[in-house]
Amino acid sequence: MSRQSPAASNGITPLQQMVASCSGAIVTSLFVTPLDVVKIRLQAQKNPFPKGKSFVYCNGLMDHICVCENGNTKAWYKAPSHFNGTMDAFAKIVRHEGTKALWSGLPPTLVMAVPATVIYFTCYDQLCSALRVRMGDYSQEAPLLAGAIARVGSATVISPLELIRTQLQSQKQSYRELTDCIRSAVQSEGWLSLWRGLGPTLLRDVPFSAMYWYNYEKGKSWLCERSHTREPTLTITFVSGAMSGSIASIVTLPFDVVKTRRQLELGELQAKNLSCQVSSSTFSVMRRIVAQSGFSGLFAGFIPRLIKVAPACAIMISSYEFGKTFFRKQNEERTLRPLQDTNA
Repeated sequence: MSRQSPAASNGITPLQQMVASCSGAIVTSLFVTPLDVVKIRLQAQKNPFPKGKSFVYCNGLMDHICVCENGNTKAWYKAPSHFNGTMDAFAKIVRHEGTKALWSGLPPTLVMAVPATVIYFTCYDQLCSALRVRMGDYSQEAPLLAGAIARVGSATVISPLELIRTQLQSQKQSYRELTDCIRSAVQSEGWLSLWRGLGPTLLRDVPFSAMYWYNYEKGKSWLCERSHTREPTLTITFVSGAMSGSIASIVTLPFDVVKTRRQLELGELQAKNLSCQVSSSTFSVMRRIVAQSGFSGLFAGFIPRLIKVAPACAIMISSYEFGKTFFRKQNEERTLRPLQDTNA
């Protein structure tokens, strides 16, 4: 691996790309998770979650469906006191429950989020490098295609695990019963049942990924030219990541609204052991939202999504690029050291 050409590997090996993306995923989760924990607490304060209902939890890397067992057992959504706003919620959670409460639910969601992120970022880099060489005059569009393909791959791999995790949680099953859970789902509804809900996920995430990487690479190049530097700095990658994430999140917001609603429906059906065949298709949900709330209903949650996505994208990509730069310098030093010893 270490003997790959710089053009193919961008100066680092696939293993080093995996380590860099894994580190970035952990850093992103540590920063973003508290924001979503506080958001869920504030939501529960206004509209308490009854037993059997679901809510979406995000650690900055991917969304997870969580099923409510009752109103008192889960620290995620049952607050011990009244919150008067975001900062007040932060202060009271830390004061009454300790700092660790801000990262409630993080370990189990990282089990899927970190592998998904590693697959996604490593595949993107490898695909983008290969496509730039093969696309010739159209190499500028390589990030667009590479981002879309990488997202399809990572989402397809993780989708069955998310569905199974939701079922395990709602039915209070142990991980030892995972095989039986998979077997029963396959026997009753076939192998494709493990990818239920993948359609809405791809409708949002694939366009998001394609636009994100295309705008990120363009923005990074533009900022490098403005700053008269060949290598992007941490600030350049951070700003490029935030801007490209913001643009992609705004454009794909209608699909995010539909995906969230369908995820909640599927989670609640799973919790009640009901067939998911009654769940509506993506475009049926869209028509229902427009009929109930008008066209603006497809853009519900515009500000919260922007506030969550922009910093998450910025932190993830800047951490990832920092890791790649670190490994690239290590590789260069390792290559130059024998030459220096020979000359000496």
